[in-house]
Parts: sequence; structure tokens; C-alpha cells
Amino acid sequence: MTLRRRVLGYLALAAIASCALTVGVAVVLVRHRISSQRMANLEQQANVVAAAALSPGDRVYRVGGVRPRPVRPPRSDAVLAAIPATGDVQGTVAVNGRDLLYAARGTAVGGRVVLVRPANLAFAEWRPFLVSLVLAGVGGALLAAVLAYLLARRLTRPIGNLAAATRRVARGEAGVAVPVEGEDELSDLGRSFNDMSSELTRARESQRSFLESVSHELKTPLTSIRGYAEAIEEHAVTPAEGSRVIASEADRLQRLVADLLDLARLGRAGFSVAHEPIDLSSIAAQAVQRHLPKARELSVELSSNSPNGPTWAMGDEGRVLQATSNLIENALRLTPAGGSIVVEAAAGQIAVRDSGPGLTPEDVKHAFERFYLHDRYRSERPVGSGLGLAIVKELVVAMGGSVEATSADGGGAEFLVRLPRGALAAGTTD
Repeated sequence: MTLRRRVLGYLALAAIASCALTVGVAVVLVRHRISSQRMANLEQQANVVAAAALSPGDRVYRVGGVRPRPVRPPRSDAVLAAIPATGDVQGTVAVNGRDLLYAARGTAVGGRVVLVRPANLAFAEWRPFLVSLVLAGVGGALLAAVLAYLLARRLTRPIGNLAAATRRVARGEAGVAVPVEGEDELSDLGRSFNDMSSELTRARESQRSFLESVSHELKTPLTSIRGYAEAIEEHAVTPAEGSRVIASEADRLQRLVADLLDLARLGRAGFSVAHEPIDLSSIAAQAVQRHLPKARELSVELSSNSPNGPTWAMGDEGRVLQATSNLIENALRLTPAGGSIVVEAAAGQIAVRDSGPGLTPEDVKHAFERFYLHDRYRSERPVGSGLGLAIVKELVVAMGGSVEATSADGGGAEFLVRLPRGALAAGTTD
């Protein structure tokens, strides 16, 4: 059974049950009203008969036809014995096992007139009302069924659209969206689906671009390795020259694979980082010491600069060291001989500044996108795997921080990592 049929069935059942209950209550109220009207009519007739009485004595009349008919003894005696002996009274009394309505009125010539009629309603008395109630109930049920159908259609149409759109997304269709109307929960669901579909489309495009870039980056060194291997075999180049190029390309492949593995680990649900007080000055010094031999080889001045005050933050020491090392490696590739790289730590942040070619305003916007700077400058600058800055951003965000790139004053680039300063880290002084 489809959702629309279930909703329609539930709404129709509720509406019909409501109509039946309404008709039932109406029947009870109508019967009560008819009973009250019968007593009022009986009292009115008793007043008329009592006013027209010409002879003294007590008389009992039965009402039910065109005019009241006298009741003969002994039934009249039983009625008189059952009701109060004096006064103008009315009500219900049981006589010989039958419930009767009565109305007793005194006459001007002495005595009383008593009018009686059966207390039970005859079907003919309320049949017109019953027919009207049944017709109203049936009409109400039909109207309720029609309204239930329209309401079920209104409620389930957005859900049906969502189901169809979900199937289209599952088939890989891009740019799927559903119409959104109103401000209720269903419209919120539609907007959430559209947002999800847009994000999924962007993620697929990013994944496709990423795979294309990775494929290209893997193909280039492999082609070079294969070419030089064939050249060595054909004695077109010396083994020493060929092995040097093959080793360089193998190092490039190793770096790219290592970066890809890092990104894969960052994307896993089980990936976690520590959130504990760390000394950024110590991390800056470790990162500089790690890359100092390479900097000397390239004739680049590499140093750290930290204030005298505390430089604590909340994070994972190993991950911050990895991110800082990635930034230094990136700076070493770009800084020319005779240039400088400074790693500066402060409370809650660590920055890497270089005197390299710097970044344009457009580069700053996309600096941490995978392969963006790599594809842009591969023909004019030394580049790495194209994933280093993306890894830096993923690591810093995982620790609850942020990273940004700017063009340093006087040339070069600056990468600033900001980390949260928890209460413990902010209050630590040694």
C-alpha cells in the first residue's frame, strides 16, 4: 500500500468516525429535545382542558389523537393514586408497569384534570429528525472523504517528489531539486534536500576533478620513469643519468602517495586528534630543526621567532608539527637562494613567512584547494604533490582551528595557523 493510500485511509477513517460520533450525539440531543417538547405540549393541553371543564371532580384524559380521550376506571383511579393528590403538577409516573407523562391542573369548578401520554417516544415522532440526521451524516462523511483525499494528496505530493528526486540522485543525476512552497515542515524538508543535492553535486565534481588531477600527477612520473628505463636499455642515456631521474621521479611518486594516504586518513570517521595543551614555541623549534639541513643545502635562512610570553594552545602536538612541516616544505621549494623563512609562534597561533614569489589575491582565495596552486604554477615554479596545503587545512580544522594565506609585506607569502586557546592552555604559564 502506498503512502498516499495509507494517509487517505487514516484521514477518511478519522473523518467518518467524527461524523458518526456527531450524528450519535445529535440523535441523543434531538430525542431529549423532543421529550421536552412533548412535556411542554402536554402541559399546554392540560391548561386548555382545565379551563374548559364544566363539571367538578377529577378526570383523566389520554392524549395521542386529535383530541384528548377520557380514561375509564380502574386505569384512571390508578393514575390518580400514583400522582400527587393536589396542586398543578407534571412529570413521569409508572402505572401498571408502563411509564407515563402526566400533567395535572386544577379546574375552576372544583377538581382536577389530568392528561397522560406514553413516556416512550414513538418512532414516528422522531423519524423525520432521524432521516435528516442520517442524510447529514452521510453527506458529512462523503465531504470528509473528499477533503481527506485532497488533504492526503497535498501532504504526500511533496514526499512523492522527494522520493522521485532521491531515486534520480541515486542514479547519479546531478543538479536534482524539488519545488518548495510554504514555510512548514515539508518545505523545510524540501529545502534540506535541495541543499544536500547541491552539496553532493559539488562533492562529486570535486571528486572528479581530484581524481583527474591525481591521475595526471601519477601518469607524469610514471611516463618519465618508463621513458628513462627504456633509454637506459637502449643505451640512449648513461645508467647514472637515468637512475638519477628515475630516483627523483620515484621520490615524487612516494610523496604523492604519502599525501594521498594522509588525506584518506583525514576523511575517515575514526580519525581523531588530541585536544590538550601544547607549546607552539617548542613545535616551531622542532619544525625548524627538522628542515634546517635542507635549508642550508638550498642556501635559505630558516629560523624560528617566539615571544617571551606563553605560546600555548589546545591541539595535537604531532598534527601541529606535521602541518607546520608541510608549510615549511612548501616555503623551501619557493624561496630562492639567499632568501629567508621565519616560523613565528604566539599564543594560539603559529605563522610561516617566506621571501618567495608570493601569492596573488586570487591565489589567496583558493590556496588550500587540492592541486589549485600546483596546476597554476607547475610550469613556472617548483611544486610538490599539490596536496600539502589541503592536508594542512584538514589537520587544523580537525583540531578546531583555522588557517589562512596572505601575501606578506615586501613580497613572499604568509600562512597563519590559528588554534583554540582553552581555559587550561590560556592559564598555563610554565
